[in-house]
Amino acid sequence: MFGKVLVANRGEIACRVLQACRELKIATVAVYSEADAGSLHVRMADEAVCIGPAPNADSYLNSANIISAAVITGADAIHPGYGNLSEDPNFAEACEACGLVFIGPPADVIAAMGDKAQARRTMRDAGVPVVPGSANGVRDLREAREIADDLGYPVMVKAARGGGGRGLRIIHNPEQLGAALEQATSEARNAFGNGEMYIERYMENARHVEVQVLADDHDNVVHLGERDCSIQYRHQKLVEESPCPGVSRSLRRRLGEAAVRAAEAVGYRNAGTVEFLVAERGRFYFIEMNTRIQVEHPVTEMLTGVDIVREQIRIAAGEQLSCEQGQIWFNGHALECRILAADGERDFVASPGRIERWELPVGPGVRVDSGVTYGSEVSSYYDPMIAKVICWDQDRPKVIARMEATLRAAKIEGIRTTIPYQLRILGNAYFRRGEVNIHFVERRMGLDEGG
Repeated sequence: MFGKVLVANRGEIACRVLQACRELKIATVAVYSEADAGSLHVRMADEAVCIGPAPNADSYLNSANIISAAVITGADAIHPGYGNLSEDPNFAEACEACGLVFIGPPADVIAAMGDKAQARRTMRDAGVPVVPGSANGVRDLREAREIADDLGYPVMVKAARGGGGRGLRIIHNPEQLGAALEQATSEARNAFGNGEMYIERYMENARHVEVQVLADDHDNVVHLGERDCSIQYRHQKLVEESPCPGVSRSLRRRLGEAAVRAAEAVGYRNAGTVEFLVAERGRFYFIEMNTRIQVEHPVTEMLTGVDIVREQIRIAAGEQLSCEQGQIWFNGHALECRILAADGERDFVASPGRIERWELPVGPGVRVDSGVTYGSEVSSYYDPMIAKVICWDQDRPKVIARMEATLRAAKIEGIRTTIPYQLRILGNAYFRRGEVNIHFVERRMGLDEGG
């Protein structure tokens, strides 16, 4: 096992990884920007190193400074968390070149799955169903028109190396294609340094379902069930749950088997997530593979009892998975709400500031993962997510009631949060019936609560 791990991230995920290291009796190093000097993750770590000014590009995306901090402090390994450098194959390679273990998949796997067009080809070859679309990146508008006409509208243009909704456009007719392709290409080039696009059919009423996988160096691959992540605003998830409402036992088995097959096809190692669109009549299609820990991993931890972050560290240290597929039990129902420092009633505009009151109740079946506390300064430089509330209970109605009670008891002052908006989601009749898809927010949240 490692003697010391550097956590190359901030906020709640940094705190989560630091806690896992503490339980494994591993010494820890935090890195922080000048704006984060007093942050919770800095106080939790055994050591802390400033890596630059507040902007992400100068600090949490500064791979040279992060690796230097690891070398100087004598760390054995680097855990990247999610976001930032977690899916950068160059960073993973640089860690290895400097004698540091990257706690994640191999660099070549990150690169292969980061190229969405290549990932689609790999999955197709492995027998994993993919959304109908272009086999390769589109070269020009003429080719894009031919592909879109063949698929039939509506279609999506997506960045081959993108994510998080950037470089993505939905096109409903041929007249929209040219401008949408140009905008998406420019956005992808600015965000990811690569403007390659591909086209796929747009699934109108599908659900966004992902399957958690774990793989070690000893040819063991397991899945930990599925999560429904359909409730999104501008492709950013707000509420996640497991198991997915309305998914049959047969479909659940087929999703898990497809996810394991996907991981095996690319020689995956560590924790990852295989994302699917689930359409009518139990049809499902591969979208992409996230080669990192997910924000919503606690949902699966609450459901299965498997500590995914601890497994990540153990796998990276060369140990075998602590569980076999037949030993994984899926118990009850789990639900997560991402708490953002944003105003859900005003187009989710960010609400930075100092937290003047911070009370998030915990109790039986309630977990709070947070990177802030009373007195913390929520900066405008970073993602506005400040906490995750995760609840578990025996069934879906009970866990919804538990989440509602928990959020209503929360007391956060000094900033606005998305809690009022998420309470409206929980109270929505369509949500309570499990009638959700990727259009839930725009189609259902403006309707009468009675449905």
